[in-house]
Amino acid sequence: MWFRKKQEPMSDSIVIIPTYNEKENIEAIIKAVFSLSKRFDILIIDDNSPDGTAQIVKGLQQDFPERLFLIQREGKLGLGTAYITGFKWVLERNYEYIFEMDADFSHNPLDLLRLYAACAEDGADVAVGSRYYTGVNVVNWPMGRVLMSYFASRYVRIVTGMKVHDATAGFVCYKRNVLETIDLDKIKFKGYAFQVEMKYTAHCLGFRIQEVSIIFVNRLLGTSKMSSGIFAEGVFGVLTMRFRQIFGRIKKKQ
Repeated sequence: MWFRKKQEPMSDSIVIIPTYNEKENIEAIIKAVFSLSKRFDILIIDDNSPDGTAQIVKGLQQDFPERLFLIQREGKLGLGTAYITGFKWVLERNYEYIFEMDADFSHNPLDLLRLYAACAEDGADVAVGSRYYTGVNVVNWPMGRVLMSYFASRYVRIVTGMKVHDATAGFVCYKRNVLETIDLDKIKFKGYAFQVEMKYTAHCLGFRIQEVSIIFVNRLLGTSKMSSGIFAEGVFGVLTMRFRQIFGRIKKKQ
């Protein structure tokens, strides 16, 4: 009896993009990524967007078979759980470089190439698209939000001792072995503290984190998902992470 071998991905890289009500941006961001000189596949994690984001993705899957993938979830379950879902899906396939990126063009798709180079050529285990590595590189944010974000990252550096200027960044490349080593089921936070927790866990497990300076541009279309509750989770969550590290609770996956 003949068995069909599971098809291997044609790219070593995949970009995970969580979405909720991104119909204004989703087609453009997908086509921008697919137009790059290097092949990146895309996995969309959609949290049941009522604006029809998932339907747009399904239509584009006809044009980009074997490159564009979609997971639909039943509701708005949080940024962290979206990425964890995506990581687990990707680890079942042979991708070597796994990226996080927003759908709203606040992250320039061209910078995917620079994050890839940091890991594939420069030897980083985690590459972070950093807004604050060479100053403050943020465009069109209200000053209050810039200050809140900048000092949040400073606060993370002080509490954790992690020498990352932009620990809350959501534009990241992970090598496969990083995600295989982290116990993803032990990642606690669902909001933007998730970004800090992933980087801090990688740091505590001895992985090399490299920052790549980017220019972050506030979205032009759609609505921001940031809230004061998300920010508060980050502030208190960092203390929780530090205590977990002190008491030896950040460990490699068994």
